[in-house]
Amino acid sequence: MSSEAPDGAAARASAARTGGATIVFDGVCVLCNGWVRFLLRHDRHGRYRFASMQSVSGRALLTAHGLDPDDPSSLLLIEHGQPGVLARASTDTDAVRRVLAGLGGAWRVAHAMALMPRFARDALYVRVARNRYRWFGRRDVCALPTPEQAVRFLD
Repeated sequence: MSSEAPDGAAARASAARTGGATIVFDGVCVLCNGWVRFLLRHDRHGRYRFASMQSVSGRALLTAHGLDPDDPSSLLLIEHGQPGVLARASTDTDAVRRVLAGLGGAWRVAHAMALMPRFARDALYVRVARNRYRWFGRRDVCALPTPEQAVRFLD
């Protein structure tokens, strides 16, 4: 195995092989880790895979989608299509809305978030993102998944 970091194309290919969708999140943020734990509990079909922004794959995916991996203020959702079809990338409140709706069932009501103008939704998201360490806390290292959950994480 090579010790070189994968480029954006390699990280996208690796994530696409897992199927479903990939969520890139801030692995040291207590709020963000709570979000991932919530999704692990409620994603009955195992649709979502995860990569922390601090991981090699997470950094590569952020860079490949035009986000700064050293400024962890955005949530990135990459929905993988069929082979040969480009993946769909969403950030911030669009990503939250699509993730929740993707859980199915009653969670589909999250699409109603689209009724609020995006600039207003994203302004609230940015306020929380900028203050999340102060309001919710920060860990020194990324949380480790359980052995059962590890298969859902890119690295």
